[in-house]
Amino acid sequence: MNVSAAVPVEDLEALRGRLTGYCYRMLGAAADTDDAVQETLLRAHRSLDRYDPARGRLSTWVHAIATNICLDMLRGARRRALLVDAPPTSGGDIGPPLPPERFVEPMPDSRLLGAADPGDVVLRRETVRLAFVAALQHLPPRQRAVLVLRDVLAFSAAETAEILGTSVPAVTSALQRARTTLEAVRPDPADVVDPKDASQQELLRRYVEAFEAHDIAGLTALLREDAISSMPPFAFRLDGRKQIAAALDASDACAHDRLLPTAINGSPGLGQYRPDDDGVLGPFALVLLELRDGLVAHTVTFLGTADRFAEFGLPARP
Repeated sequence: MNVSAAVPVEDLEALRGRLTGYCYRMLGAAADTDDAVQETLLRAHRSLDRYDPARGRLSTWVHAIATNICLDMLRGARRRALLVDAPPTSGGDIGPPLPPERFVEPMPDSRLLGAADPGDVVLRRETVRLAFVAALQHLPPRQRAVLVLRDVLAFSAAETAEILGTSVPAVTSALQRARTTLEAVRPDPADVVDPKDASQQELLRRYVEAFEAHDIAGLTALLREDAISSMPPFAFRLDGRKQIAAALDASDACAHDRLLPTAINGSPGLGQYRPDDDGVLGPFALVLLELRDGLVAHTVTFLGTADRFAEFGLPARP
């Protein structure tokens, strides 16, 4: 029997979204994720004649291919971080930019969440949070794979063992170690993001309004007392509402910028547009806002992301 003829190519393509979420949690980088997913689907298509449906689900077989690719890509790689591990910034010097492989990159909700029932979306939002993906990077790659496969993607222990080419006891042991490590570095819980929630919509509306009016008092009133502001690719961090307010007050660089809403890593996001020398607004940076207790707990401004606006559903002009 020609097994490949029994598995339509569409069945492979239908796994793209799930593979994207898996590879992103493993790798923490947008371009690397795209490369890993594409290579996985290419290898799977070329090897379909070796897939035996009697031995397991197509999804299990394809995730085994993806896992091998991700583990190969992670060999010798440095841990990606949220770039809030560095000491708080003092003075005006933010230092040189770090190479892109040093920090976790943003991803649009449209590629990570997809269509699912509301309860499943809540779980997925938590596990694609920027801080959660950064916490995963503390795990050795194989432990990371075990935890994501078991606790996020809900593969059985037997399926996970097959994917990793190991035993069920080894999977169980690795999962216990991974959970222990993750618990030690797990980020503080954030508000569950509901785009239809009126209070969250009002908070974001007020934030955009204060930002565009360069209303420092109004903007900082929306921040938690212990808010953090970071700015990849720089190891830049401002701690606390007062320090963030002082930095905003000391510069008018954002005075004429505009913001448009989007969704980033299961959190509210903004496209920040800045005028050029002729006053024409164009893409400048993607901004992620993490909310906690009805206030903004963390702002992450990703400099150098102007060329990714279309990926996040943002227009070239606001």
